Amino acid sequence: MAGLNKTELQQLQDFLRRSFGNEDIRVTLNPRNPDDADVHLGQRVIANISVDDEDGDRSFAFAMKIPVERPVLQDYLRRLFENDKLKIVPRGRKTDSVELNSGEDFLGVISADDPNARSFTLQIAILDFDLEDL
Repeated sequence: MAGLNKTELQQLQDFLRRSFGNEDIRVTLNPRNPDDADVHLGQRVIANISVDDEDGDRSFAFAMKIPVERPVLQDYLRRLFENDKLKIVPRGRKTDSVELNSGEDFLGVISADDPNARSFTLQIAILDFDLEDL
């Protein structure tokens, strides 16, 4: 598995800025693991991106812990990213997770970390072709 290069870091940063509608997002190499990147918003690290090279297709897995309960999830994300277009959408028959959209665009899946739904993880699969148009 090859580590992240500067071009990929910039493309991932551009992708996340566009997806979340926030220009303050920065993506940097994780100092402890060159196969991972840290996602910063302001002074804090809010998420991690890992590289998946399996099957010859390079993709990236964005994971962000969300330390709030379900009723305030949408408000928390809107305030965090300063974007009122972010919205939580039910996933049909699935009750253990919801989708996060920006307007009508699907961003990722938010799953409960515990049975009492007191914290969540947002996961976004970023494929190499998602980065090509940036």
